Amino acid sequence: MLRNKSFVKRTRKGNIVRTVKEHYLRDDIACGYEKCTNSVCEKARAEAEEQQGTGRAAGGGWINPAAPLSSAPRNSVEWGPHYLVPDTNAFVNQIDIFERPIINNVVVLSTVLDELRGLSIAVYNRVRAIVKDAERRWFVFSNEHHRETFVERRAGESPNDRNDRAIRVAVKWLDAHLRGAQIAPVLVTNDEDNLRRAQDDDGIRACRMDRCLDVYKEHPELLDMMGSVDIVDRSSTDPAWSGYADYLSSVQIQAGLKSAVLLQGTLQIAPYNYLEGSIYATFPDGKERRVLVLGRENMNRAIQGDKVVIQVLPKSKWRVAPSAALVDEDEDVVPDISAKPSATDSTSVVPESDAKDGNASKRARTSGGENHQHNAPAADAGVSSKSEDDSEPDFINPASIGDSVSEGEPTGRVVGIVRRNWRSYCAFLDPNFKQRGTRASNAPISVSVLAMDRRIPKIKIRTRQLNVLAGQRFVVAIDSWPKESRYPLGHFVRALGSAGDKGTETEVLLLEHDVPFQPFTQNVRADLPPEGDKWLFDPDRDQLTSGRRRDLRHIDVCSIDPPGCTDIDDALHAFELPNGNFQVGVHIADVTNFVKPGTAMDKEAAYRSTTVYLVDKRIDMLPELLGTNLCSLMSKVDRLAFSCIWEVDPEANVVSATFHKSVIHSKASLTYEEAQNRIDDPSMNDSITNSIRLLNTLAKRLRKRRMEAGALTLSSPEVRFRLENDSQDPVDVEMKALKETNALVEEFMLLANISVAQKIYEHFPDSALLRRHPEPPAQNFDNLQHALKPLDIQLETGSSLALARSLDRAVLPTDPYFNNLLRILTTRCMMQAQYFCSGLYTPEDFRHYGLATPIYTHFTSPIRRYADVMVHRLLHASIDRDAAAYGSELTDKTKMSEQCDVLNHRHRMAQQAGRSSVELYTNLFFKGKTVEEPGYVTQILQNGFSVLIPSYGIEGIVYTTSKDADNVASVMEYEKESHTLVSLDKTSTVALFQRVRVVLQVDDTPVSANVSSMRRKLSLQLVEPQIPGLSVAADQLAALRAAARADSLSKQNEEKIVEMVIEEKLIQKMELLFSQNKPAVTEELLEARRKLREKYPKLFENITDEELDP
Repeated sequence: MLRNKSFVKRTRKGNIVRTVKEHYLRDDIACGYEKCTNSVCEKARAEAEEQQGTGRAAGGGWINPAAPLSSAPRNSVEWGPHYLVPDTNAFVNQIDIFERPIINNVVVLSTVLDELRGLSIAVYNRVRAIVKDAERRWFVFSNEHHRETFVERRAGESPNDRNDRAIRVAVKWLDAHLRGAQIAPVLVTNDEDNLRRAQDDDGIRACRMDRCLDVYKEHPELLDMMGSVDIVDRSSTDPAWSGYADYLSSVQIQAGLKSAVLLQGTLQIAPYNYLEGSIYATFPDGKERRVLVLGRENMNRAIQGDKVVIQVLPKSKWRVAPSAALVDEDEDVVPDISAKPSATDSTSVVPESDAKDGNASKRARTSGGENHQHNAPAADAGVSSKSEDDSEPDFINPASIGDSVSEGEPTGRVVGIVRRNWRSYCAFLDPNFKQRGTRASNAPISVSVLAMDRRIPKIKIRTRQLNVLAGQRFVVAIDSWPKESRYPLGHFVRALGSAGDKGTETEVLLLEHDVPFQPFTQNVRADLPPEGDKWLFDPDRDQLTSGRRRDLRHIDVCSIDPPGCTDIDDALHAFELPNGNFQVGVHIADVTNFVKPGTAMDKEAAYRSTTVYLVDKRIDMLPELLGTNLCSLMSKVDRLAFSCIWEVDPEANVVSATFHKSVIHSKASLTYEEAQNRIDDPSMNDSITNSIRLLNTLAKRLRKRRMEAGALTLSSPEVRFRLENDSQDPVDVEMKALKETNALVEEFMLLANISVAQKIYEHFPDSALLRRHPEPPAQNFDNLQHALKPLDIQLETGSSLALARSLDRAVLPTDPYFNNLLRILTTRCMMQAQYFCSGLYTPEDFRHYGLATPIYTHFTSPIRRYADVMVHRLLHASIDRDAAAYGSELTDKTKMSEQCDVLNHRHRMAQQAGRSSVELYTNLFFKGKTVEEPGYVTQILQNGFSVLIPSYGIEGIVYTTSKDADNVASVMEYEKESHTLVSLDKTSTVALFQRVRVVLQVDDTPVSANVSSMRRKLSLQLVEPQIPGLSVAADQLAALRAAARADSLSKQNEEKIVEMVIEEKLIQKMELLFSQNKPAVTEELLEARRKLREKYPKLFENITDEELDP
């Protein structure tokens, strides 16, 4: 049966056109019940059985995809055996519940799927993923195409009402159809009107979500997972609190953005202060500047990652002093900083209720005043910018703001949300939560939870598992943030494990940084070569015979990588040509030979985007078979590569460049140290060594030319841990040491990336995937420039060349580490490099500021970066027009730009996950240790300063206020002109670059009482200079140094202890070898063991023979 739908729409050009859409209604749509006797349903099952294999085994049987609904579904007293039929809102609000494996035998109506696609593509994809899992027994019933369940929209009926009616009609049809099987379809909805109509008008079974979950009494946690969309937060005891300001309407926001009165950008919260946010926005003059958003009221319910619209506040409300560090403080006792008239105001207003509780003594109290005011409603962007008393504008026009920062940093307030960035968050119960009164054992209670990511505000949830969740990590989701609630409302999703457990903490940091770490699915693994690790190069299959791949196996190629590297992306060669020039080759793993566009593996790699490196593990972008075997350019085997080959003159100028798909046979897989030893050893003159020496000579000339062009040599502290083999606990930590060979590899990788960027842009000017590094705004260097003035050093920031030269000149003869420290701090002033599509920027914006090159991309690491995979495809299409057809992803600017957004996000998250892993293992390493070390001040805050410990590459905060003191006064005050902290008696100063001595310890606060994320934190205490009220007292210092000496002595004894244990294990091993045949020797060995135990009784007092068994 054919029906026509006609409607009119407006085209992009503004023309009105009439569109006719054909809608087919059918009689042959099955119900999905596995034992239905209807002829249509039997036929559908028979056809699916002919293609057996499309289903999956479950419990030893095959589930027919045409009829997955079980004949024995869950039974309840009220409904008997039943199937669930959720409406759209049930899925949108409760998708976390529906994803639980216990929720099976669900009918998904096509009406609901269509609505989900329009409302939330993320939820739609999650529902689709469940439907694909045959063991869940979910079935999509095409009610919109069934002749008996399709409904026309009535006159005056809204689309939403029509869809609700279609859902009820479908449930009523299923009820009649399944009556003979005595199975009831149950509509699940929280829409009161839909529920009433279903029960009263249509006479079908229907219930709210909470009533539906009563059937699953063995899973009480499901009730905790219900979205808290109807919970009102009434926990605030502040009588001045009257709610957040309303957002502007979409019309006002559009008008304000169009007239440039409003600005938009992505809100980023400072990692050291959860009440300080900022956006980078493009101002009317075309320049990108930072605008601060300070305090919850100015953030106005926006959280980290939200795309927001802001008004710029008047200059009297701009920030003129640095913020405080608020990592470890409970937000309920920290006054909001939404309004702050002066950085020198010494008063701190504390909410009355908090002062009464005595909670105001947290070290969040700073020397800078924090006036707690309610934010006035946002002004109408299209009407007025005056406040009520008309004495000062509510906001100012961004066009009036120049580059001068003499009046402070611009601040703003959020007046609208363009796109929410809500996700699931790892969290723990608020340690300061106190239950009021008594409650029934199974009654829900409203509690506050703190996200592990302290940039996220507290979240209110309702739970029946209060005792179970204490001391646990768990996942929560945000449902809503009404303006009447101080904090967002959410629900429990799932438990993770005990706080402090290394495995739990690692899973938490992966989840928190949005790192996909689940095992590769069977669909992905199905795309691997069927030969597995037996795969061998085949000249015919791999296109050597056809001439599309070059044979370079005769060339002496080698790879140079860190120790233990198994995913070898690159290899190199170099030799002299007859004309006196040199041939240099960079060979990159040909990943695209195995990862074809559009396959499940390609989609998974695009989703993961990058390999993530943690201290103790690696989360691969590609399955291990490819990453560490078939694609890895290991030595002594034939491997497929994509080669970039140059002819260069003796001064390393490129004469020509060619690109080829190739096959290579690496002669050696070297570490940086092994390659360096070859360079330094005059007795070694084999072809590989000579190639490395030639590469090193040319690399130095390439580097010299880059430096002369303005490339920056920046720095960042990188830490390397030595882990115990069995437990993977850290036993040593040190700074990574770089060798000459590191620079050798880097130079040729840069040259390859630049050459490939030029090639793909030449052939794909509108859709090349490139990488840019924007020039940092001058204001980013202001604090650094202030700190350098007393040292008579000036950074020239007009260009990368000027900056590079001024960094080279910035040397203090008395402090050899100063220049490296300055480069570390300069790195923090830089903008983030980003992937982009060439068709969306002008060529002037392609420039990579740090590398001082007009064009750049990533080509050299396709095993661990999906950006490089895409660049390989672009390059292949550029050099071989007859190559296998690629999809529209190579020419579609929109698709390319969307993928670049994913790449940028994953790249940032991978970096942050790596840093968090270092932090976790740093805390594990220093647990129980006391270390005194010299350090340097790297950041000035209102209530403290950051210190970098060069020997460990570790950074922490020394607070100038006490965490546990009864007063809130700071022992130091911030001085704006010099950007320093000055003691109250004016005798001591702390400034950037200042050398200090500190004691490092891990805070031993129990994880169950630690507000700062329930992780034990590294604590720094100042030793030198001596500042009254701040530095460690003499008696305390003596005790700390005694503890440090004990730690040092313990470390010296570690090797001796290890030797003793090894000696004992050897005795045991020998005993086993000789016990049967040489009894006399056995007796001697037993005597040796007894003597060893007598000699070291303390060592062996808790060790049994079983524990020492080899």
